[in-house]
Amino acid sequence: MSPMSKHVKLVSAFIAFVIYLTIHEGLHMVTSFVYGEFERFVIHPYGFEVIFKTPVALREGFKWFVISGMSNIVTPILGLLLLGSIHRFIKKPILISAIVYWLTIFFLISDPLNLSVGPFLYGGDAYGIVEGLNVPIYVVQVIGFIVFLINRELIAIKLLPAYNITTRHPVFVPWLKR
Repeated sequence: MSPMSKHVKLVSAFIAFVIYLTIHEGLHMVTSFVYGEFERFVIHPYGFEVIFKTPVALREGFKWFVISGMSNIVTPILGLLLLGSIHRFIKKPILISAIVYWLTIFFLISDPLNLSVGPFLYGGDAYGIVEGLNVPIYVVQVIGFIVFLINRELIAIKLLPAYNITTRHPVFVPWLKR
C-alpha cells in the first residue's frame, strides 16, 4: 500500500470502527430479538449499548451466553477471515485497503480485549457469558486475554508486513519467533 495521508488514515479508521460497532452491536440486537430480550439501543458519550428487557439481577440461562457472546465470537472470526485474504485487499483502492486494514485490527483485538479487561472497567459482555455458561469471570477473562495475545501476534507477523509497516515498538513487533 502506498503512503497514506492523515486524512485517509482517519477516515478509514473511523469507517472501520463504525462497521465493527455495527456488526458487534447488531449481533447483540439480533440475538436479543430472537430471545425476546431487546428493549432499546442507547448511544452514550462513552459508547453504545443494547438494553435488554430482563434486569441484570434476574438474568439466567444459556441464552445470555448467546446474546452476550455471539458478537465476541463472530468478530474475531471475521478478523481471521480478513487476515487470511488480506493480500486480495491490499491491491484495492487506497481507501478500501485502509478500511480493511483497520477492520482486521478491530475485529481481531477489540472483543478479546473487551472480555479480558472490560470486567475491571465497565462490566460488559463477559458477565453475560459468565451467566450463560455458569463459569467464573476469570475463565472468560483469561480466555479473552489469550485470544487477544494470539491475535496481537498475528497482526505483528502477518498484517503489518503485508502492508509494509515496520516498527520496533514492543507492542507491534512479533514476540515469538516465526
